[in-house]
Amino acid sequence: MLVNQMLSMKSGSGKAGIEAQTIITIAPDATLADAVKLLSERRIGAVVVSTDGKTPDGILSERDVVRQLGAKGPDILSVPISQVMTTAVQTCTTGEDALIVLERMTEGRFRHLPVVDGNGHMLGVISIGDAVSGRLKELAAEKDALTGMIMGS
Repeated sequence: MLVNQMLSMKSGSGKAGIEAQTIITIAPDATLADAVKLLSERRIGAVVVSTDGKTPDGILSERDVVRQLGAKGPDILSVPISQVMTTAVQTCTTGEDALIVLERMTEGRFRHLPVVDGNGHMLGVISIGDAVSGRLKELAAEKDALTGMIMGS
């Protein structure tokens, strides 16, 4: 399964497809407290940090927040996100395979991946759950095809 297929399976506000993707972003000058509130309100595990809302400048995950709180205490919540975000953002394109994406996420130990076009503009965000779901659907289709061949249907 390709990334564009995974994006099309996601839905937002009742519409399927890439056009339904709502990309949640936050400005780099927002505070860590602002990010925590956004993550909580939107019930998401990571937020893309972007100056223009189109290209990723960084990413901030729940894990990043917990690590910062554990290392520096609650005063860290007043710090701008730009000081604590991951700046080496991994991205993928719509033509990449779910298995390749899963391997990159596993090796890099991250769970969210912005999907970008050839100009680096975001088209959506996929999670490790999206990639696992896509891979499982792919495997189920392969199993059904093989079963059909064996059974002669």
